[in-house]
Amino acid sequence: MPLDILQNEQPAEVQQAKLRLGIVGNAPALNAAILRAIKVAPIDLSVLVVGESGTGKEFFPKIIHNFSPRKHSKYIAVNCGAIPEGTIDSELFGHEKGAFTSAVSARKGYFEEADGGTIFLDEVAELPLTTQARLLRVLETGEFIKVGSSVVQKTNIRVVAATNVDMQKAIREGKFREDLYYRLSGVQIPVPPLRDRGNDILLLTRKFSSDNSERYRLPAISFDDDARRVLLEYRWPGNVRQLKNVVDQLTVFNAGEIINRDTLLSLLPENSTVYTPILHSESQSADHSYARERELLFNLIFRMQHEIDELRAVVDKRDGGEVLDASVLPHTTDDKDVDVTKAIIKYQPTVSDVAAGPQPFVGASVGVTPTLEQTERELIKMALERNEGRRKAAAKELNISERTLYRKIKEYDLE
Repeated sequence: MPLDILQNEQPAEVQQAKLRLGIVGNAPALNAAILRAIKVAPIDLSVLVVGESGTGKEFFPKIIHNFSPRKHSKYIAVNCGAIPEGTIDSELFGHEKGAFTSAVSARKGYFEEADGGTIFLDEVAELPLTTQARLLRVLETGEFIKVGSSVVQKTNIRVVAATNVDMQKAIREGKFREDLYYRLSGVQIPVPPLRDRGNDILLLTRKFSSDNSERYRLPAISFDDDARRVLLEYRWPGNVRQLKNVVDQLTVFNAGEIINRDTLLSLLPENSTVYTPILHSESQSADHSYARERELLFNLIFRMQHEIDELRAVVDKRDGGEVLDASVLPHTTDDKDVDVTKAIIKYQPTVSDVAAGPQPFVGASVGVTPTLEQTERELIKMALERNEGRRKAAAKELNISERTLYRKIKEYDLE
């Protein structure tokens, strides 16, 4: 159904799904996603829900289950990114007694427990390749084998998966099986990011504020016009999850107040740019990704670091009594640039300045732009150092799963 029709009228089943699951919002793209889930629910196809982290993808497998003939059977949600790689096969498919050291008794896996019902695999792109092969067999034949067993078992189950990963990129990089991708994505449901939902942002803000006031018995907060404008224009990289976090903090520390622009901005990360929906709709496509912008920014930052290092080397040579060689200075285009460069060279860094300043990659050549892999390795290394080696804290800071962090540590030899 076209979005312009959905904008004017919402089918009764869409309203029913929203009421049943507490979904707030009237954005056309959200309504289209809900209607798509309802329409595919009676048809026993695998479904892949795609969208950014924090957009509410977990609601859609529940819609599919509740509107399907399986609604009276079990519904099990599994976060694939939260289960260690060594035990995920056992969790999903079960194991026999003695299959491994801690297997003191036989155990049913989720696919056996949910027989006849629906299983939701969240963060499905985090599955190891060996587990992906097992999952493909379940989807193709309905068969699986427990860990430590040789007996083939059957299961009648519907799989709904979700991911915030670019699956085509993961396939190209060899991290996800292409055949499994096509099995999982019999139907795809794209969930819109919060920044594309317009006035839904204000509706969600009022809901979170009202819920908090009732739960914690605190006076409700409200927002002035400037603050509401910030809410609508901000990019919300963390989507609904981030908005709820901000409203929760305001409810606790600013109970009963009218929130102004400055108070709201104090809770928003400074490095997140303001987002203008009108400009976005005119100049960017719907599948726009910020990965390329992040890569460019990281490269720009580290190029600046290398240039600073070059200038330090020039200063050190001068302090040692050597004659300055113009060839080691940054290239200039006119006399004005030369004057600016000379002015920079006059700066005398102290020992503390040098120690506190940004450092280039170990082993990086002067003037060479670091690759994305080098940038990623350095960011992970710095996060681990800041968190004193605590991987869980580092993963949270980097906004990735612990499983992904472990894999990257091994890949980049950061043990």
